[in-house]
Amino acid sequence: MNIPTTNPNAEVLLRASEKPWVEFGPGIDFKTLRTSSETGVWTVLFRCAKGSAFPAHRHYGAGEYLMIKGRMDYRMGVAEAGDYGYEPLGALHELTSFVEDSELLFTNHGPVVFLDEDGGTKMILDHQFFADRA
Repeated sequence: MNIPTTNPNAEVLLRASEKPWVEFGPGIDFKTLRTSSETGVWTVLFRCAKGSAFPAHRHYGAGEYLMIKGRMDYRMGVAEAGDYGYEPLGALHELTSFVEDSELLFTNHGPVVFLDEDGGTKMILDHQFFADRA
């Protein structure tokens, strides 16, 4: 049951298990659960294969995650299944790697900008990126 809505304040009931995985990059897939053009908030479920990683990135909105399974190694340490993390506006992560097959629920309150080797913008993840791939 996926009931689409354009109202960012509408209640949502979504069967995530019925949504297809969408390829993000090598070893990483996602399911878009909710986006808001009004607030810029986006919530996704990430599935990350062992050995996959998110490259260096900066948060232009606070983010929260819940590790559902597996292990994620990043600047703050190793997050394991059941761990919750908060990443404030401006947080910079050099590399986020997955040391086991992992899944995490992630909500960000604005864009995440992936950086190139010189610190420039390589890619922007925002509510529109995920809405276009819902």
